[in-house]
Amino acid sequence: MSAPYSPDRPARSAPPPSDVSAGVGLVGLAGLFAWIAFCRSYPEIAEVLGFSGGFAASRGVLSGPYAALAAMLFTALPMGLWSVLVDKVHRRPSTGIDWSLRRPLAESLPISVVKLSGLWATWALLAAFYGLARWYWNGSYLFAMEVLTFAAVPLVALSIPYVIWLDRHLIEPRDGTWQFGAFLLGGGVIGRETWDGVQIAKHWQAWIIKGFFGAFMISILPGGFAQVVEADPAQLFGNPVQFVMLLVTLLFVIDVQIGTVGYLLTLRPLDSHIRSGNPLVAGWLAALLCYPPFVWGIIGPDNQVLSYETGTAGWAHWFAGNDTLLWGWGALLVGLTAIYAWATVVFGIRFSNLTYRGVLTHGPYRFTRHPAYLSKNLFWWASVMPFLVTNGSVADGLRNTFFLLVVNGIYYWRAHTEETHLLAEDPKYAEYHAWMADHGLITAPLTRLARLLTGRGPERSPATHAFPAE
Repeated sequence: MSAPYSPDRPARSAPPPSDVSAGVGLVGLAGLFAWIAFCRSYPEIAEVLGFSGGFAASRGVLSGPYAALAAMLFTALPMGLWSVLVDKVHRRPSTGIDWSLRRPLAESLPISVVKLSGLWATWALLAAFYGLARWYWNGSYLFAMEVLTFAAVPLVALSIPYVIWLDRHLIEPRDGTWQFGAFLLGGGVIGRETWDGVQIAKHWQAWIIKGFFGAFMISILPGGFAQVVEADPAQLFGNPVQFVMLLVTLLFVIDVQIGTVGYLLTLRPLDSHIRSGNPLVAGWLAALLCYPPFVWGIIGPDNQVLSYETGTAGWAHWFAGNDTLLWGWGALLVGLTAIYAWATVVFGIRFSNLTYRGVLTHGPYRFTRHPAYLSKNLFWWASVMPFLVTNGSVADGLRNTFFLLVVNGIYYWRAHTEETHLLAEDPKYAEYHAWMADHGLITAPLTRLARLLTGRGPERSPATHAFPAE
């Protein structure tokens, strides 16, 4: 872990090194593209291999939901291999693993039994929540429930050798999962040792995040994937709007695929485990407002509380008939979406909301601390054009503009709570935060403007250097 920022330390010429290498996301992206190419070319491949008759002939391209699910394997496997073989993340102290430590099985097995009890009970409670929550049994969520139901037995079976193996090498095997198991068992198996409520709370913060967002991400895998695999780019190229939206869809597929891997692949040997969930209630509230089921009825089209699309027709309507403007504005939308997807790709296997899983300082995070939020919000302004309405109502244009500004404010709130969490967790993030305030291409001018408006001097906030080294 890096030393904390000090006013006496020489200024950095570059931000602190990222905990994720650029190669991780790139090989995941290559794997995803290879699978998409295979799915699009499946009829030709089947014919070459002599599978052109019967079932293979009836399939066409592979655009179904399970092809979208399989894409995660082709994305995750290269990222995992790169992380271990090239970056050697399994040897980092942050994993909490000492591979030279080999506890006797007789010593580690009782710990593993307690931990497995806590893990399986956690999964059972999440399953009960899925069963009670009606929205998980309608629409696209049905696919997520089908996948998780099918995965339940293999996960339980695989967790046994994994936990037993890992506990022999963990420096401190009595983690939050063990603490929850100890709480459930009430000391009957664990002798005089007592459980730690703080660790149990952290355990549940992490699993609620995985359970809530993991199901959502799985549910949205199939739609965009099918559109990309089935599309004919050559045919769409004559229509700038359709071609632009195909590229936007492809970029969202990249974001969703790599993001889903990040939520599900939280393993200590990959140094991708959740080190802490955001402890701030405000952080959870700001994030959950942006996702189903909480977003339903709040943010969206007509009749939502924060509707900013009443009477709007969007960019394609206002630039219709002028191909130059359509291509130019479409390039802007594709560029903004590309930044959004890039911000996910550089996370590799560590993407997740509301968590601390290391510090990211490269890629688009060299220019702004929140490239995904910034590009997403600018995309909404550029695509919806809320101030332009087809019904001639000035009031609707003003309402749309106001409510989109409120939505922007929610994302600013999310960014602020995330920064507060990370500043409290890692001195490296404090150094990155301070460096960006002085050098970030987008962040630095905004910081100077904020100082000018508030009358504050150029000194850094104490919050950026008040944390001890770990």
